[in-house]
Amino acid sequence: MWRAVEMDGTGWRVIDNPPVRFRRAAGMQPLPMPVPGGSIETLRSFLNVQSDADFVLAVAWTLACLRNRGPYPVIVLAGEQGSAKSTFSSILRALLDPNTAPLRALPREDRDLFIAATNGHVLAFDNVSGLPGWISDTLCRLATGGGFAVRQLYSDQDEVLFEAARPVILNGIEDIVTRPDLADRAVFLTLDTIPEERRRPEAEMWAAFEAERPRTLGVLLDEVVRGIRQLPETRLERLPRMADFALWASACETALWSAGAFWSAYCGNRDEAVEGVIDADPIAAAVRALITTRTVWTGTAADLLGALAEGVGERAAKSKAWPDSPRALSGRLRRAATFLRKVGIAISFGREGRVRTRTITITLSTPEEDGARPSAPSAPTQKIHCINELALGSMRTVGGDADGSDSNGISTVRANPLKIKRWNGADGADANVPPHSTPEKDGATGWRARL
Repeated sequence: MWRAVEMDGTGWRVIDNPPVRFRRAAGMQPLPMPVPGGSIETLRSFLNVQSDADFVLAVAWTLACLRNRGPYPVIVLAGEQGSAKSTFSSILRALLDPNTAPLRALPREDRDLFIAATNGHVLAFDNVSGLPGWISDTLCRLATGGGFAVRQLYSDQDEVLFEAARPVILNGIEDIVTRPDLADRAVFLTLDTIPEERRRPEAEMWAAFEAERPRTLGVLLDEVVRGIRQLPETRLERLPRMADFALWASACETALWSAGAFWSAYCGNRDEAVEGVIDADPIAAAVRALITTRTVWTGTAADLLGALAEGVGERAAKSKAWPDSPRALSGRLRRAATFLRKVGIAISFGREGRVRTRTITITLSTPEEDGARPSAPSAPTQKIHCINELALGSMRTVGGDADGSDSNGISTVRANPLKIKRWNGADGADANVPPHSTPEKDGATGWRARL
């Protein structure tokens, strides 16, 4: 049908001849035809959220996914068996980026993760038991925008570049995010087990969701339009790590909730994340225990390693999670310093004496605060934003610059492993699409999704 949704500050509309090319990846499914007049509360009946704050954060995450640029926070779902984590993940992806294989296992290398990002807008990983350090770092790059280069096949000097910023869903029974850099880019939701008397057959639940999906998408598009209008005048007194996400969610929220509802929920979620990461890190927990008995500690990394080991006991100090050298301890402290500062523990590194001995100083300080209520939203802006084709998974912008971004600085995914000279679409339908006019010529400045 090749139709698309176009959005700007005046509203959203379905158009028949979008002035952009689309790429159809294997597994992609069409978005439903959006219908106005829905209620966001309808979505709540399909998500196992236990509080208003959790629902606000879930909706804010979906609105971030509908934006034409990142950063995109990682949403992390935790809960015991029977808490509908997989269903929660599938619902979110079906609403934003339908796919025949919505949930997948974690990839085993960076290359596979970035290839998945070229073929879908939302990446959902199911039943995650733990995150190795390398994939935690890669997810950080994927949340805020990053790239990956690999040698091109059958070539000695050419490279293939993968560049992407994508929303990610992780679900698992345990607390799978333990590194502060990823936790600072994440939204955490804990799901309770669904009692047997409240369970419903899967076929019945999906039939009800499919009936409501067009209206739910319509109300989300209404909020995106409002966000486009309000964003230029939306301000936060303090900006968190995911500042663009916080500003965008605050700009969109006023039609759904009172001003500041998102910020209050987000700050509370971040506070809980800080406590969870500190408890999961034996070094951070040991530093907090050490400083509770004094206001300042100063010494070398070797001295601190001995003091912390004495506090935690021999068994913990000989575990694999414990640093095996003063240098390793310094690295762990630098990684944990941001979250420790949020709970009132400042760590500084310096040099003292004639020989410039490296020292570490730990002091009690005032805990960092995440900010204040947002200001009133702004007047409309006329930038046009559009959902990308079929599902949001194939985001592609035409009229781009040589560096891989369009005239508005929107990053795109670039991948051409074999330098194929003719597009070989999954169904062949796109193989001979005639060129369209560029956004600069026809007035489009964003991205679209074919319905």
